[in-house]
Amino acid sequence: MPKRPFDPDVAFPRIAEAVRRYPKAALFELADAGFSTPFEQLVACIISIRTRDEATLPIARRLFARARTPAQVAALSPEEIEALIRPSTFYEPKARQIHAIAQRLVAEHQGQLPCDYDLMTSFAGVGPKCANLTLGIACGQPRIAVDVHVHRVTNRWGYVHAASPEQTLAQLEQQLPPPYWIEINRLLVPFGKHICTGTLPRCSTCPVLDMCQQVGVTSHR
Repeated sequence: MPKRPFDPDVAFPRIAEAVRRYPKAALFELADAGFSTPFEQLVACIISIRTRDEATLPIARRLFARARTPAQVAALSPEEIEALIRPSTFYEPKARQIHAIAQRLVAEHQGQLPCDYDLMTSFAGVGPKCANLTLGIACGQPRIAVDVHVHRVTNRWGYVHAASPEQTLAQLEQQLPPPYWIEINRLLVPFGKHICTGTLPRCSTCPVLDMCQQVGVTSHR
């Protein structure tokens, strides 16, 4: 059966309904729980790198129970931060990065993290995904954060044709309507984890199967 053109205005409400019963993406869950400052969101994103959401949430909450502001985090030693963010993957370099960011914000920005992409990506350990997530969630800026789920799913749809997350980001910025720029990460993380999975995606129950080109799908449920 021929597929209809992919229409975000139709697809996104369907996806939102389909993922309603699944846990939220970690940073959105933390923001809803009150951990919504740019610094908290950036630190949580650093913790989340190569770490599952199920681990990221309690780790971030444990750190924030001890220190939430740049001044409070800067007052800790890297070793104390290490102990708080274990078992996050690569917790030792992450602890040093988080401590250095906090110190720099205290020294150069009155203990606040400005909503500035160039500043965020100047920090060691912070790439476009974490900067864009922080700017989108904490600052309300229209930004697209491309993680493994956004990259895989949008290419599987055939909505973009990109070999890397960076290329996916560039193509999405060209064609995805701005009202969905923050929303795409919030929705596609649970969608990619539970429905449009990396292997054996659940195509039989997919809410956007009529628009999905199923690129690269050789078997499914």
